Amino acid sequence: METERNGRNSGVSSEARDEIMQLSDNAVAVLKKRYLKKDESGEPTEEPMDMFLRVASNIAEGEYRFKRGEEAEELYERSREQFLRLMTSRKFMPNSPTLMNAGRELQQLSACFVLPVEDSIDGIYDTLKHQAVIHKSGGGTGFGFSKLRPKNDIVKSTMGVSSGPVSFMAIYDASTDKIKQGGTRRGANMGILRVDHPDIEEFISCKRDNDQINNFNISVAITDEFMEAVESDSEFALRNPRDGEVHSMVNARDLFGEIVEGAWLNGEPGVVFIDRINDDNPTPQFPIESTNPCSEAHLPPYDSCNLGSINLVKFVENPGASMGAASGESTIDWDGLRETVRTSVRFLDNVIEQNSYPLAEIDAMSRGNRRIGLGVMGFADALIKLGITYDSEEGLAFAEKVMKFVDDEAWEASRHLADERGVMPNYEGTTHEQRGDLVRNATVTTIAPTGTISMIAGCSGGIEPLFAVAFMRRQADMELPDVNPEFVALAKERGFYSEDLMKQVAEHGSVRDIPGVPEDVQNVWVTSHDIGSDWHVRMQAAFQKYTSMGISKTINLPNEADTGDVGDAYLQAYRTGCKGIAVYRDGSREAQVLSTGSTGSTGKSEAPEEPPTGAPADANTGNYISLAEARNGRPRTLSGVTKKLQTGHGQLYVTMNDDEFGPRECFVVIGKPGGTASAFSDALGRMISLAMTHGASPEEVHHQLRGIQDGHPAGVGPSAILSVPDGVAKAIGEHYMTQDEQRSGGAEARELPVIGACPDCGSGLTRQEGCVTCFSCGYSKCS
Repeated sequence: METERNGRNSGVSSEARDEIMQLSDNAVAVLKKRYLKKDESGEPTEEPMDMFLRVASNIAEGEYRFKRGEEAEELYERSREQFLRLMTSRKFMPNSPTLMNAGRELQQLSACFVLPVEDSIDGIYDTLKHQAVIHKSGGGTGFGFSKLRPKNDIVKSTMGVSSGPVSFMAIYDASTDKIKQGGTRRGANMGILRVDHPDIEEFISCKRDNDQINNFNISVAITDEFMEAVESDSEFALRNPRDGEVHSMVNARDLFGEIVEGAWLNGEPGVVFIDRINDDNPTPQFPIESTNPCSEAHLPPYDSCNLGSINLVKFVENPGASMGAASGESTIDWDGLRETVRTSVRFLDNVIEQNSYPLAEIDAMSRGNRRIGLGVMGFADALIKLGITYDSEEGLAFAEKVMKFVDDEAWEASRHLADERGVMPNYEGTTHEQRGDLVRNATVTTIAPTGTISMIAGCSGGIEPLFAVAFMRRQADMELPDVNPEFVALAKERGFYSEDLMKQVAEHGSVRDIPGVPEDVQNVWVTSHDIGSDWHVRMQAAFQKYTSMGISKTINLPNEADTGDVGDAYLQAYRTGCKGIAVYRDGSREAQVLSTGSTGSTGKSEAPEEPPTGAPADANTGNYISLAEARNGRPRTLSGVTKKLQTGHGQLYVTMNDDEFGPRECFVVIGKPGGTASAFSDALGRMISLAMTHGASPEEVHHQLRGIQDGHPAGVGPSAILSVPDGVAKAIGEHYMTQDEQRSGGAEARELPVIGACPDCGSGLTRQEGCVTCFSCGYSKCS
C-alpha cells in the first residue's frame, strides 16, 4: 500500500505549483538549510514542493487509521490535496518537527514534551534518561521540580539530606549540553518551581550568574494564594512538598520583589499562574505542573504539543484600501478562514496518529488526550493591511474577534471529528464530559512561537508587532537599508518615497516620529519598541480569552525600565487573565566583571583629544608621529578590567588594559598552560594587543571577531558564546562600546535589541514570541 501511495504522489495541482513559486528568497534559503532532505554531503535532495508533498502525503495517511477500502482512498486523496494547498498557499504551517520529519525515518512530529520529576532517586534519574531520549529525537522538555523535597531535608532511606531541586536542575542542564537535538543542536528546557516551595529563593536566583543553567528557561508557578498575599502585603507560607507542613513564613511582597528583580536583571524568571492554568485544564484527572520551554503549551506529565499556525494576513481582502492605495474597504475573508481552521484541525489530529513518539508513556498520553494547538501568525501584517493600530482599542477588539472565531471554529471541527472518529480516549473525567460536549481533542488552540515557519510563510511572527520596518544590513564594508518591500510599495504609491527617507527609517528601525511619513502610516506601521509594555500585556490578554492553552509572547521593556515597571507588568498580566508572562528588558544581559582599575565606573576609557588623522604629536618637535612610536615601550603599570565568560571550552578570562592614548593591550586566558586552547588564546590576545598598539580601535576588533563559531557554543540566547573569539568580542564590546555600537559593529545593525550572535550565521539574535530567533538565516531555538 505504501509503495502505491508514493507512486501517486507526483500528481500536484497547477494551483499548488503556482503558489510554491511565490516563496521568497529568504523562505527558500531557510527551507534548504533546515527542512529539506539532504544527502551525506549535506546537499538538498528535495525541492520545497517535494517537502510539502512529502508532509501532506504522510499526514493524509492518518485517514487509513479510521476508514478502509474505497472510502479511505477517497479521504486520503482529498486530505492530501487539502493539506498540500494549506502549506503551499502559506495559509497554514505545522510546527518545524512535522515539516522536517513527516515521511522520513525519524517521524517525530512534536516540538515539546513535559516530563514528571518524582521525589526519589529512581524517579529523578529515569526522567533524566527520558530527557536525553527526547532531546536526541529533536524535542524540547519541560519539568516541574515542585515535588522534590527542599535542600537539607531528611532522606530517611540513607539518613542523609537532600540537595534540593536546583541541584538536580543543574544535572539536567549538564545532560542537555551533551545531547544534541536531532544531531544538530542542543535541546531546550523549561524548569518550573512553585512559589510556595522552601527553595524558591535559590531557584529565583539560580540564573543571576549567566554562566549557570543556560539550557533552561525558568518560571515560577504563582498561586492565587500568593497573589492575594502580595496584594494585602501579608505573610506567606512555604511548605515542604514531602509532607505539606509549613517550612517557614516569608513576606509575600518581598518574595515578589525578588522575582521581579531577577526578571529585570536578565529576563528570568518568568511566571506562570498555575492555579489559573489548572482551573482551565480540561483534563483535571491529569494535573498540570509545567509547560514546554516557551510556556505556551500547558501539559500534564508525558503529554506533548502538536502545533500549527494560520497566517492571518492571507485572509485580508482588498488590502491596499486601508492605506489609500486602493478603493473600497479592507475586510477579512471569514468564510475562507473558517475552511482553513477546520482543515488545519483535521491535519493536526492526523499528526497525532502519524507521530512516532519517543516514549511509550508519551504515546499513551498524547493519543489519550489528543491535545492540539492551532495558533496564528501574521497578525501584525493583517492589522497593517486593515489599517488598524496595534496599540489601540480597535487593535484589541480585532484580536478578540479573530481569535474567538478561530477558537470557535476549531471546536466545531473537533466535534465533527468526534462524530466521525470518536471522542478522545481520555474523555471520561474531563470538563468536556461534565458539559456533555463531545469533542475529539482536549485542547484546540495555543499561540506558539512561529520563528522559522513565519519566515517560510512570509509573514510577521505570532501575535507580535513587527520586528522592524527596516534595518541597516551590513554587506562587505557597506551598510545598506533593508526596508520592508510592502512599505516601499506603499511609500511609492502614496508619493512619500525617497532613498534618504528609507535610510532614515532603517537607521531608526521604526517610522514613528519620522518627518515625511504620513501620520496614518506612522500609526499603523508600528514595531515592538514603539509599544508600551501595558499594551503588550493587554494584547496578550485579549488573545488569551479565546485560547485553550497559553501564549508565547515577549513583553519588551526599554533598557531604562526599572523594577517597578517589571512588577507592574506582572501584576497587570495576572489581573487581566493571562496565564503567564515573560519580560525582556533591552540590554539586560552582561558578562560578569571580576575587577576594575582606574578606567572609570562606566567601563569606557577616555582617550585624550587627537588630530583627525589619529596620530599623536612628538613632545619635542610637535610633528605628528605614529601611535606605535608614541607609545615606545610598555609602561610598568597599566589599569583595566578583567571579564569572565563561559565558553564551550571552559572559563574564559579577558583582560583589557589602557594607557594614556586609549586601549593598549588584551590578554586572553583559557585552559591549562601548555594546552592547545591556551596557546591559541594567548596568540589571539597578543595579536589584538599588537593591533591596538598600532591604533586599531575596539570597534574594529569587535567587528572582526564577533560571530565566529567553532561548533561548541556555550549557553543559549543572550548569553550564548559561540567560540573563544566570539567571547573576546563580547568582552571588548561590553567594556568599550555602547549597546548601539555593539549592534552596529556586528553582521547586522538594528535599532531593536540584539541579544546575541546567531550560532549559524553570526547575525543578530532577537527575542520574539518568547523565543530566540535570527531574522537573517531563520535560526530559532523553538520552532
